[in-house]
Amino acid sequence: MRRGRIFFYLAFILILGLAAVLVVYQTILKPKPSTAQLTPTIAPEKVYIVIGGKLAKGHVFSEKDFVGPDGKTEEKVIQAVSWPKEYVSPGMFTEAEKANLLNKQTKMDLDANTPIMESMLVGAGDILYMGGSTWSPNIPTGMLAVSIPVNRLSSVSYAPRPGDHVNLMVTLAFVDLDTDFQSILPNVTGLVIASGPPNPESKQNDPLTVDISTGVFGKTVIDPVLGQAVYVFPIESQRPRVVSQMLLQDAVVLQVGDFPLAGQEAAQAKPQATAAGNQPQPTPTPIPKPETITLIVAPQDAVTLNYLMFNGAQLTLALRNPKDQTRIEINPVTLQFLLDQYRIPVPVKLPYGLHPRVDQPLLPTAQSEAEKK
Repeated sequence: MRRGRIFFYLAFILILGLAAVLVVYQTILKPKPSTAQLTPTIAPEKVYIVIGGKLAKGHVFSEKDFVGPDGKTEEKVIQAVSWPKEYVSPGMFTEAEKANLLNKQTKMDLDANTPIMESMLVGAGDILYMGGSTWSPNIPTGMLAVSIPVNRLSSVSYAPRPGDHVNLMVTLAFVDLDTDFQSILPNVTGLVIASGPPNPESKQNDPLTVDISTGVFGKTVIDPVLGQAVYVFPIESQRPRVVSQMLLQDAVVLQVGDFPLAGQEAAQAKPQATAAGNQPQPTPTPIPKPETITLIVAPQDAVTLNYLMFNGAQLTLALRNPKDQTRIEINPVTLQFLLDQYRIPVPVKLPYGLHPRVDQPLLPTAQSEAEKK
């Protein structure tokens, strides 16, 4: 009786163990079907966009440039290729929009297989920016660059560099003109000879004649001692009256000297081969002194400089601190201003003078000092 009860308990425990193993297998150990097997794969939606072959700047699109989707491109300009719809950027041209390319031109060189976008194109009649120099972008909008001639003294001994700030002075020489002839005074005088009585043979009056060999036009003055009228005329040509003034303040230097020509920059940047062994090193080429300087000025100032250069005005630069943005009201300098401002007296006529005679004061040089010895 006891043995039968033991067998009953053992069978019950065995059934519970089998049930537990089945539950664990169903919930944990049994492999689950993959998501790929449960969810069907959906291919991304694609559209056809327009790509180009190797195109040069300024290419104008026409009907002969078009080919069909995935067509050959060896001799074609553009074609339509499939492209994921989610990666189509605004400005791209789809297959249905390729007609919008007609009569448009490329702004830049395009590599092959580059998607064509609206930002890469301009109208066929629009002005195409061709790149230009590397200096023009440094000119502010509304300003111009003008070159003026310089030498050692007029360029602050060649001190300015690109980016420096300078003032510009002008010196002009004025002379008196005859308003009718527009020639320098005084005029040359002439003697008009009247016709006189009729010629006894021809019975006609001789024509008027003019003799212009009499001299320069002068003026009549009364001598204070003799009380006589004396005719005087100049012994030399008219002396010009000189004035200097500050023309521009705080102009920016764009370039000192000539700009390098196209291709010259690359040649200058290319390293020179060094001499091998004991061969003598080549003599370095001396740097030429600049003969021009280019300034950034307002358009009206550019026209003013053009007028002054063509009329022989003397232009002189003065270097200034780039942080100094002040503008100063400056008086023009004439001989009278020089005497009044700096209290320079006009020397009186004395019965004695210095020896040796000096007609033109000059700075002493090494050569002049050696000649005195």
